[in-house]
Amino acid sequence: MTRPSDPLVLDPAATDAAAENRLLLARGPATRIDILGVPAWSVSDPVLLKELLTSPDVSKDGRRHWPGFDEAVRTWPLALWVAATNMFTAYGGDHRRLRRIIAPAFSARRMAALRPVVEDITVRLADALESTPAGTDTDLRERFAVPLPIAVIGRLVGVPEPRWEEFRALVDGVFDTTLSPGEAAANTQALYGLLDALIAVKRAEPGDDLASALIETRDEDGGAALGERELRDTLMLMINAGYETTVNLIDQAVTTLLTRPGQLAHVRAGRATWSDVVEETLRHEPPVKHLPMRFAVRDIPLPDGRTILKGEGILASYAAANRHPGWHGNPDEFDVTRVTKDHLAFGHGIHFCLGAALARLEGETALRVLFERFPGMRAAVAPAELRPLPSLISNGHRTLPVRLRP
Repeated sequence: MTRPSDPLVLDPAATDAAAENRLLLARGPATRIDILGVPAWSVSDPVLLKELLTSPDVSKDGRRHWPGFDEAVRTWPLALWVAATNMFTAYGGDHRRLRRIIAPAFSARRMAALRPVVEDITVRLADALESTPAGTDTDLRERFAVPLPIAVIGRLVGVPEPRWEEFRALVDGVFDTTLSPGEAAANTQALYGLLDALIAVKRAEPGDDLASALIETRDEDGGAALGERELRDTLMLMINAGYETTVNLIDQAVTTLLTRPGQLAHVRAGRATWSDVVEETLRHEPPVKHLPMRFAVRDIPLPDGRTILKGEGILASYAAANRHPGWHGNPDEFDVTRVTKDHLAFGHGIHFCLGAALARLEGETALRVLFERFPGMRAAVAPAELRPLPSLISNGHRTLPVRLRP
């Protein structure tokens, strides 16, 4: 029997994430865990988590603040999550510099310009679904939830359309926490190969896209603004974060509405909006369950008297925190009419996701178009038959079988 003092070994395949989240919450605000062989602290209390996410005593720079960094880079399946050199893993002044460079790509003006693009892509995908014969099943994740964000982020970054599927497959590998260290390293090498090719193309033929803009910034400033490695890893971050999380948002929202028709009825009756659905989905089933990895810059005392020691790893357990009983009443219940839908799905503080507005735009557009076009859509399998993604990070399903027209 596992005692609270023993590290909780997180399931890399996430076979029962809900039960694991309940166990994390039962073990207190922070608890020792084992994440693919690496010891760390999981933080699931939202108050403590917000405090740590905004504290200068917590860093995302493993090179500077994690004694286990060198060993992890050689042997840990999640090495890319700590070894990349970009805004995601930066600390202090480096983080502020990188965030300033990226922020204009997600400005309000840029999001307004993307709105008709998102609408057009979504409508085209719905048009393609129209060819599905009535009474037959289709995988909505594969045919709708996946192609929408990969097309949006592909156009934003400047990835040529023939390369979208290659990037998609490799990004899936980044989030698959059942890969061996060798498999993960091979996946990373292949992903970097595609990124290097993208950079070469954009240097030769720049366009009106994020990759070209970042290359121009880097080249004009002689590397002072963005180093070559930072350029590659920043593009990787934009593609990874812009694709996988939005797929899961759409997947989980559709799944929830099809299994809770009363909630969909609230939207159709005008008692709730598609924005309400998106926010409650982000709270109830956030696209990312756990986000590796942060590190203690110095000893951090915990409310129960224990201490996170300098150099120890900290895992932000967003899915568990969002369901903390001290934050929301009936936290396990999905309720689009919930007045307060606060959540940590996009993080908190200085690392709050720059792409949050884009993810919300895609989610709201996808749900509106889909349910307007297919009002009789039904789930094709029972909820218990849906298989989770093999990932302790990514929160979605391998497939989402639906019947568009009964």
